[in-house]
Amino acid sequence: MEQRLAAIMMTDMYGFSRLMEHNASAVISRQKAHRREFIDPEINVYEGNIIKTTGDGLLVEFSSAHNAIRCALKIQAGMPQREKGQEYSERIQYRIGINVGDVVFDEGDIFGDGVNVAARLEGLAEPGGICVSDQVYQMTLDELTDPFRDLGNQKVKNIERLIRVWKWSPDDRPKEAKENAVALNQEVNFCISSDDTQIAYARVGKGPVLFKAPNWLNHIDYEWRSPVWGPFLSNLAEKFELVRFDQRGNGLSDWDVEEISEDAMIADMDAVVEAANLDRFVLLGISQGCAFSIRYALQNPEKVRALILFGGFVRGMLTRHSKEQESLFEAAKTIITQGWGSTNPAFRHLFTSMFIPDATSDQADSFDELQRVCAAPENAVRIFDMNAHVEMTELAQKINVPTLVLHCRGDTRVPVSEGRRIAANIPGAKFVDLPGNNHVVLEGTPEFKLFFEEVNTFMKSLDN
Repeated sequence: MEQRLAAIMMTDMYGFSRLMEHNASAVISRQKAHRREFIDPEINVYEGNIIKTTGDGLLVEFSSAHNAIRCALKIQAGMPQREKGQEYSERIQYRIGINVGDVVFDEGDIFGDGVNVAARLEGLAEPGGICVSDQVYQMTLDELTDPFRDLGNQKVKNIERLIRVWKWSPDDRPKEAKENAVALNQEVNFCISSDDTQIAYARVGKGPVLFKAPNWLNHIDYEWRSPVWGPFLSNLAEKFELVRFDQRGNGLSDWDVEEISEDAMIADMDAVVEAANLDRFVLLGISQGCAFSIRYALQNPEKVRALILFGGFVRGMLTRHSKEQESLFEAAKTIITQGWGSTNPAFRHLFTSMFIPDATSDQADSFDELQRVCAAPENAVRIFDMNAHVEMTELAQKINVPTLVLHCRGDTRVPVSEGRRIAANIPGAKFVDLPGNNHVVLEGTPEFKLFFEEVNTFMKSLDN
């Protein structure tokens, strides 16, 4: 056996099983032609060594990260031309992951962490795209002409540490949210919940403490770079000490968890509050976070000064006694099951349009990407199902802290009537309906400015 540093490229064919089911002989024939006429010769040009092949992929070793990334870009640039005669859904498209690390060579095969990480990176790549580790990106940065986008730190299966990932896509590339001094100073930490689940949390900014309950689309690192969430979170951090976390099952927190439930979410909030040493704070709930904020506030009156609830509900979709909501639940569940994390644009854009119909193309693309990287489809379905059964009406009626409720009047994800219902059930709650149709307030919209005006006024009133 021999151990040494190597650049590893992993490739696979996206949707291989589906393509084979439709027309196996044609796929095999085209795959062999691509290998013979194009892919293998390019690997040879860049001095790659094909270690082994599978029905739909390759494991290739290169002597340098430069050669690996050049080869990958050449392959991904050439494949669309070779497959242009096929319907889009029937095209052969490869996903490529590249990592540099220690590997063990043994009897013609290679093993080790360097290979394992490359395999996980390949799984994060889009069809026709490339994902590389930060080591690869930093080694090749000076000569890269093709733009790679920072996906931030990612938690991947069977790898304990976080992996920083850079992505190249053949499609339109979303523009990065501008990083400011506040975002650059974000501090990411980890704590352990009551059932030994690892929870990632972040804190940033100075001022009164604002603790954000999790909504179900969370990735504390990626969100800072997102034109959807980045401006919103940065505006909060300019005036408050913002503490937020990735709920179990998504983001940088543990994905492989036995329990996803209301009790578990409250336990995770307890764990973060204790780890961050939070004393008295205002609790911010967004979407599903509104229901959990209400329960947490009732159970921890000594901790919660006030509630700010936006775009939320106290009744899940299946507790609203509405056939329409039940039908929407089933439809949305199907979309999540089939399309959550999918690289199929039809699924991604359909779900995005439910959340942010008024988004710019950059914002929509970023939200698409968030779907892919924040959670596995099976976890997204579990969280969605949990939320559908929420019923916090009786708890809301017992809340005894100042409460501000905000909701966009044209929200296409959670009806504004559910926001009004929150305010109607919490004694003394102030309700503000905002313009717009989005489930999230987006920078550049009237509701974005109004949201912060209302929040700032509310926070000042707490000191009077």
